[in-house]
Amino acid sequence: MQSRWPSRLWIVRHGESAGNVARDLARRTGAARIDIGARDVDVPLSPLGETQAEALGAWFARMPADERPEVAIASPYRRAQGTAAALAAAGGLAADAQPLVVDERLREREFGILDRLTSAGIKSLFPEQAELRRAIGKFYHRPPGGESWCDVILRLRSALDTISLHYARRRVVIVGHQVVVLCLRYLLENLTEAELMAIDAQGDVVNCGVTEYCFDAREGPDGALRLVRYNFAAPLAQAGAPVTSAPDAIAGAR
Repeated sequence: MQSRWPSRLWIVRHGESAGNVARDLARRTGAARIDIGARDVDVPLSPLGETQAEALGAWFARMPADERPEVAIASPYRRAQGTAAALAAAGGLAADAQPLVVDERLREREFGILDRLTSAGIKSLFPEQAELRRAIGKFYHRPPGGESWCDVILRLRSALDTISLHYARRRVVIVGHQVVVLCLRYLLENLTEAELMAIDAQGDVVNCGVTEYCFDAREGPDGALRLVRYNFAAPLAQAGAPVTSAPDAIAGAR
């Protein structure tokens, strides 16, 4: 069977970022706003995030040469590109892998007026948005100037079409963000809103956690990608790199 899907697909959340660290501090101190000066697109990995990315790269590098990713696709955000670069530098890609592909459709969800606010800050400064989000649910809530999860899913549908068109039957790794990992699961597994929210409620996607799919010709009439593992943190644990799972810096309330 000639699959339109990659033969194997890994979806990775970026390593811990300076924004994750700043968000943790804001939550501990009860601050309304997250203290970070850079644009979200420019937020780098933290020192720990760099260590996590190197550990992830070493895990891929231990695979047989003909099983490593042939194509790496990353969000344009600095923390995602830094993770992808560390993976490549550690020898985690196939010897003939093409240069990193940057795709803006894999970017972080945009939060509009809720940008850089903690849960406490949203409730204090925009109580009507907190109530609206509670009433209609996080899947459909679109903050003014921002995106809902459905908006993210819309652009990811397009990204998957491109991947199918250009990288069928190849080994592909995607480096993105927490919401990207979850929304790609929604699309690849044909999940319902309730099923996706149940996965989200189980806990955050760990930094440099691996979600892996392989093509299975037995899945339906045309075959499909089958989930192998989700939120797999063993690459970090094996290298002694601490596992972190803080929500992204501007994620607001769960």
